[in-house]
Amino acid sequence: MNLIIDIGNTRGKVAFFSNGKMNASFSQSDITVEDLKKWKQNHPELENVIISSVRILPQQLLVEANALFDNVIELTHSTPVPIQNLYKTPETLGADRLAAAIGANSLHPDTPILIVDAGTAITYELVNDKNQYLGGNISPGLNTRFKALHHFTGKLPLLKADEINAHMGQNTAEAIIQGVVIGMVYEIEGYINQLKMSYPKLKVFLTGGDANFFDKKLKNSIFVDFNLIMYGLNRILEFNVK
Repeated sequence: MNLIIDIGNTRGKVAFFSNGKMNASFSQSDITVEDLKKWKQNHPELENVIISSVRILPQQLLVEANALFDNVIELTHSTPVPIQNLYKTPETLGADRLAAAIGANSLHPDTPILIVDAGTAITYELVNDKNQYLGGNISPGLNTRFKALHHFTGKLPLLKADEINAHMGQNTAEAIIQGVVIGMVYEIEGYINQLKMSYPKLKVFLTGGDANFFDKKLKNSIFVDFNLIMYGLNRILEFNVK
């Protein structure tokens, strides 16, 4: 059994995998040495661990992980991965971006894939049918756009996404909401349509905290999967302990 740990800026996500399938996943505010001991005690079959973190990991956490488990991988830009990474500055590439690309590729290998991660930022990652990560783009996410309009203007209120039937806003609140939401829909659709000209068999994955909000608004056929990063981390782990 594999233990997957993804530590973000404010919370950590944990998953257990067996034979390539996720058995359970959950999130919590922090990951401690006591947590590692508890998970090992509850699941003696745990052997392999991968830890991806945007924070500096406490040394004691790594020491304890190596004492408890057979194989421990701390994901860095130099960690071997199962697809070819063509990013020119791999040391600056977010581990979550690469893991999401590898997760999608593990589900549909030898297939061109666009991964759209709609969170604080919205990221676009492209993998071709040769299992090569070609790179991606980053733009402001849904709530980031609302906050920017409020912060950088004198009178526009801080709003959040809502369902509005009118295509064009009929008051300032609707104008802001529709401007942000429809603008993002057009942006995502634009990426998909443009890339399909070069990759007619392109598959599109939508993930991230705002994935459900945009799922039904997109005209293109897409796959929604909130666990792409965890699948990718598990695939990286398996690649390194095979």
